[in-house]
Amino acid sequence: MPKSLLFSGFLASFLAQFGISAASAACDASSGATRTALVELYTSEGCSSCPPADRWLSGLRTRQSADAHLAALAFHVDYWNRLGWVDRYAKPEYSARQRWMADINRARVIYTPQFVLDGRDWRPPRDAYPERPNRRSPGADLRLELGTAAGGKLVVTGEARLRDRRHPAQLFLALYENGLSSRIAAGENAGSLLRHDFVVRQLIGPLDMPSTGALSFKQVFELAADWKRADLGLTAFVQNPASGEIHQALQRPLCTASGG
Repeated sequence: MPKSLLFSGFLASFLAQFGISAASAACDASSGATRTALVELYTSEGCSSCPPADRWLSGLRTRQSADAHLAALAFHVDYWNRLGWVDRYAKPEYSARQRWMADINRARVIYTPQFVLDGRDWRPPRDAYPERPNRRSPGADLRLELGTAAGGKLVVTGEARLRDRRHPAQLFLALYENGLSSRIAAGENAGSLLRHDFVVRQLIGPLDMPSTGALSFKQVFELAADWKRADLGLTAFVQNPASGEIHQALQRPLCTASGG
């Protein structure tokens, strides 16, 4: 039997043990030799000054097609929900992350919209984007493999490896969705149609990096019925919990049915 057929049979048998299709198992990604910057937006549909920031972040979808040195995430916070409009994308853990980032930056208040670039409070120039803030070498290397398990669940396996083990580090996995919209019926944005991209649907972490500096992981995501699989993506990033510095980030859309 040819070696290629023997290996294919072994791979299919191995994947079947975990309910993962061979077609989707080919979807993987690895971080490169340069550092990918992480841009976080803390936003809310109940905040009248947030739509311009949402539009700015959406512009990164076009930007990424030409230059993949930026990874973007939109965290919808929940503290605006009591003021007339409940943001269906908001979660208390995203507000908690914003407060944690504020503590790291020794900020006295949290606010929306707030941009955070590589762990630091940041105000983007109007109609401009960061010009390669990642000239430094990455502090970590990331590898991801995305597959589909029984019931359409997303299975993420991979490895994070620190280049310098002297500093503490934590791994996060963020499942996000593009192409979302809401017709706002109350609150400060009443009557508006708001559009969103890079909306974090689920955040896993922090996962502490061990003393060896290498962490292998497997995470299964349950996908809600109203999430559009074609618009979903996964972002992994390694962060220093003391300084907030992002050692490396890796972002890619979910695989298509053919595994591309």
